[in-house]
Amino acid sequence: MTDTPQHRRPLVFGEVLFDCFPDGSRILGGAPFNVAWHLRALGLDPLFVSRVGVDAAGDEVLAAMRGWDMDISGVQRDPDRPTGQVAIRLTDGQPSYAILADQAYDYITPPDRLDGIALVYHGSLALRRPASQAALRAIRACCAAPVFVDVNLRNPWWDAQTVQHLLDAARWCKLNDIELASLAGPADPAVAARRLIDRHDLDQVFVTLGAAGALALGADGTCERVAPASDIALVDTVGAGDAFAAVLIAGILKGWPIAVTLKRAQQLASAVCGLRGALPREVLFYQDLPTH
Repeated sequence: MTDTPQHRRPLVFGEVLFDCFPDGSRILGGAPFNVAWHLRALGLDPLFVSRVGVDAAGDEVLAAMRGWDMDISGVQRDPDRPTGQVAIRLTDGQPSYAILADQAYDYITPPDRLDGIALVYHGSLALRRPASQAALRAIRACCAAPVFVDVNLRNPWWDAQTVQHLLDAARWCKLNDIELASLAGPADPAVAARRLIDRHDLDQVFVTLGAAGALALGADGTCERVAPASDIALVDTVGAGDAFAAVLIAGILKGWPIAVTLKRAQQLASAVCGLRGALPREVLFYQDLPTH
């Protein structure tokens, strides 16, 4: 992994947690953490802003970040609340989530320094509590970087009005087809994405479509689509959307054409579907993915 110029640095805000599976195994994850992990492997140097407990799980998070050559300066320790956990159930490879309340990531505070931030990424789960909402507002006000919102609608931890406000402050939005229908109403995904663009003055909406691939719709009406390969080895889909989002961010910051970005995003998302959980632990996992 190599460092990139500081002026292209993304800030990734939100939860880090452990995905706990039915067989008792526990895997490090959380959508923003997964995105930051992939961005580091793609040659970027994300500032990951989150909060973990003063517990063994929090120590494990920081150790994993150090081992992946990630900047840990944005990760805070909370003496009163635990590192986040999610119970995952799998049905035919598809995950469902039981997300615990009052976790350390619900109480993120703004970092002391925000130099050289080129893009701010965040989801919606970590903004379920006022403390983390206030931290994100302070970050946006301080660094004035464009915002990429990764919609993650996890019941009961979201409401339409809050998500609409988040999208009003964004330049880019990524979500899946089910989330798109929840926010924009039932329609062809390109039609529904157009509604989001018009409603929130977005530059671009990215929609993942499961086995049908993904699309990107621009404010100028340009629509690009990508389909997955037919020979994907599916273990589970946990974290596939996060891998997709990370490549989108890399493409934005590195200036890739949108068709190239979509193809590479689909490639990494498909590869992650062959893992148990969201994250590879070897940099060689990314060797077939161009990063320039």
